[in-house]
Amino acid sequence: MSKRHIAIIGAGPAGLKAAEVAVGNGCTVSLFDAMPSSGRKFLVAGKSGLNITHDEPWEHFLTKYSGHELPTNQWNEILNQFDNTALCKWAAELGIETFTASSGKVFPKEMKAAPLLRRWIEKMRRLDVQFFYRHQVIDFRANGNTVEVTFSSPAGDDVKSFDKVIFALGGGSWRKTGSTGEWVALFEKLDIAVNPLTSANCGWEVDWDDTFIKETEGKPLKNLIVRAGAQSRIGELVITRYGLEGGPIYRLGPAIRSLTSPKVSIDFKPSHSEEQLIAKMESAKRNLLHEAKLRWKLNPATYALLQMHYKEQEGYSVKDLARTIKSYSIDLKKPRPIDEVISSAGGVKWSELDENLMVKNFPNIYCVGEMLDWEAPTGGYLLQACFATGSHAGKAASSIGN
Repeated sequence: MSKRHIAIIGAGPAGLKAAEVAVGNGCTVSLFDAMPSSGRKFLVAGKSGLNITHDEPWEHFLTKYSGHELPTNQWNEILNQFDNTALCKWAAELGIETFTASSGKVFPKEMKAAPLLRRWIEKMRRLDVQFFYRHQVIDFRANGNTVEVTFSSPAGDDVKSFDKVIFALGGGSWRKTGSTGEWVALFEKLDIAVNPLTSANCGWEVDWDDTFIKETEGKPLKNLIVRAGAQSRIGELVITRYGLEGGPIYRLGPAIRSLTSPKVSIDFKPSHSEEQLIAKMESAKRNLLHEAKLRWKLNPATYALLQMHYKEQEGYSVKDLARTIKSYSIDLKKPRPIDEVISSAGGVKWSELDENLMVKNFPNIYCVGEMLDWEAPTGGYLLQACFATGSHAGKAASSIGN
């Protein structure tokens, strides 16, 4: 009896993990990628330090994920099967020592992604995983109990047949790494429903006043509470020529996108109540903006925002200033273009998939990683989910009876 032949299409972390699990379960595995080498986005993500996961209590870890109709119980079970402890153990088995930073983020001791990726691929080559680069999938179809995939390659179009196929084609960010999102059109042509890929973990554009941005571009806004709808985050933002960047606005992306008119509200003085701020201005009778700058210790960027807000208004009071500094509203235009952002939201709808991440109407075809409709903040959560979904589908596709 011949071994089950599984194709993995996409050589990022989700696809590589699916391949590792499947070959470990005794299957013949062929791994295809449109790029000339594996893990290009993985390498870019690890350029300044590869944050592979986060060492926080697992029950808190699981709350970091969202997505349209994300099946929470199913999702948590997938992550439970390959959690942050398992990921660190896996890295150790490759000879990669990890450490936990004071932030809770977990990094390889060498920081970079290249040593880990090199050892990982070396391991799979020893296990006889076959790698095929510059192979772009252009079509696929079910053919009885097998799946036929058509590839475009330097040698021309080629049709190959497999027992199972796991797609790990990524989202839509960082196009130059191969994460193009072009697969969406192919899937939709075959009536596999996909929620549009959109920017996630990104800055948002703002129509700044020209004079304001000349004075403030690149300046930080520190010690903030940023709100979008009912959600809030603590941290810092940076004013850019096109809008706002920073951790709080990245993490509030899902909440911002859910608003009819995207906006954020900023509390510039979270350690003071409105009443306390008013009390600090008790003796001020004129030049209120200047007095607020001094008495509330506003940094230059915050002061410039306050000036812009009131530049054409007269008759405002100390109470008005205090209310504004505690809840400064900024209208947002749109997220930054998807090609330049850290990750994307959207993907194959959960209603299209079974508990094994197999496409219901295409037996023997699975989807993993950023192709699925989930999102998470930076901090190790993105990679953790790519590893976990790859592991889950790799196990399901290679298990006897599936």
